[in-house]
Amino acid sequence: MTLNVLQISNETDAAAFDELVDRLRSQSAGSGELAESVAEIIENVRTGGDEAVAKYMRKWTDPGFSAERIAVEPDELSVAEEALDPEVSAALKRAIENVRAYQQHVMPSNPEPIEIDGATLGMRFTPVDRAGLAIPGGKAAYPSTLVMTAVPAQVAGVEDLAVVCPPPTGGGADVSPLVLGACSMLGISEVYRIGGAQAMAALAFGTETINPVDFIAGPGNAFVQQAKRQLFGVVGIDGFYGPSEVVVIADETADPAMIASDLLAQAEHDPGCCFLVSTERSVIDAINQQIEQQLPQRKRRDAIEPALRDWSAAVLCETTAQALAIADTLAAEHVTVATADPQATLAQLRHGGAFFLGNQSPVASGDYYAGPSHCLPTGTTARFTSGVSAYTFLKRSSVEGYAKRMPAEAIEHIAALAEAEGLDAHAASVLARRKD
Repeated sequence: MTLNVLQISNETDAAAFDELVDRLRSQSAGSGELAESVAEIIENVRTGGDEAVAKYMRKWTDPGFSAERIAVEPDELSVAEEALDPEVSAALKRAIENVRAYQQHVMPSNPEPIEIDGATLGMRFTPVDRAGLAIPGGKAAYPSTLVMTAVPAQVAGVEDLAVVCPPPTGGGADVSPLVLGACSMLGISEVYRIGGAQAMAALAFGTETINPVDFIAGPGNAFVQQAKRQLFGVVGIDGFYGPSEVVVIADETADPAMIASDLLAQAEHDPGCCFLVSTERSVIDAINQQIEQQLPQRKRRDAIEPALRDWSAAVLCETTAQALAIADTLAAEHVTVATADPQATLAQLRHGGAFFLGNQSPVASGDYYAGPSHCLPTGTTARFTSGVSAYTFLKRSSVEGYAKRMPAEAIEHIAALAEAEGLDAHAASVLARRKD
């Protein structure tokens, strides 16, 4: 099993590439059967509360689920932390420290005010009051996602956090103790063992057990992301953070074994997709050879092979400019730049959730440890949105004040504009300022 090679100058191959891009973008579409199903779930949870949530948990996660199981008791969190393997606990602590240090570094401060036409103008950043964090859990445990969402929120100043994380699909097990232990380490005490679109609706509208939030952040499957899309306006959302993906731009300096391992790492997500972009067929062949050698060693081969077959490709380009354009079209969650001069290549790229420069920068470093959040835009949405950071949980408000009387010229200009728009009350409100 290797990546299918698409030669972009070939009309048939170019059409196949366009079809892959369309499939990526369709994941965030607001219509179709998925959107209709999610809309029904949202409405049922809005009106049915806890029992509606439990009904959907029984349907998709655990046939024995009941409304009484929605909330995780606080003492379960501390017990889980105490039971963590010491090596895992130490790794989580360091990851939390790294992410906190990075988020504090990028945390914006209020800019100095400026005076224009007698007005003192500024901007202030304030955090949302209450945020819900969506942590996947149906197919695998992701304490790293908790770190990558909770720490930026805490650095931003969000004081009230609610976490939703479902038990493994199929029943018979509970929420990952890794996630529960990480919640305890982060000082989070409000955790619910639910997931899917029903969890997003419960966070947005509230239920008998869950108080509503103002903002939802976190990755998830197509149902979770579609629910976030439909709930936007009731709550704020971070963006469309769906199935994992990577684009690797490689030249003759790329290390085939390292790059193949990075591609397989993203393909093992269920689902995942990966693209290799190069102007050299020999580079693609060498990396494909490594994929073939490494694949039998991977435990999640059942997830990797469909990802390589159905959602991935190697794209052979004629020029470097064409390769860069292909990468920008994909606007992927992760973009690895494995070229002779990664900084120079990066300067020519426009779109990507996160960039990883050179052979020695695996995407997994960003997934777990380095500092920036791994919650990133997918489905080509990095064209217009960003990954989670402290910025995600902040609101921007402008500030305006005239400490002294408004200048006469400003009054006349504003009144003229208001009258031109037919809004004489607006004009009168400023003209009133010229009177003693």
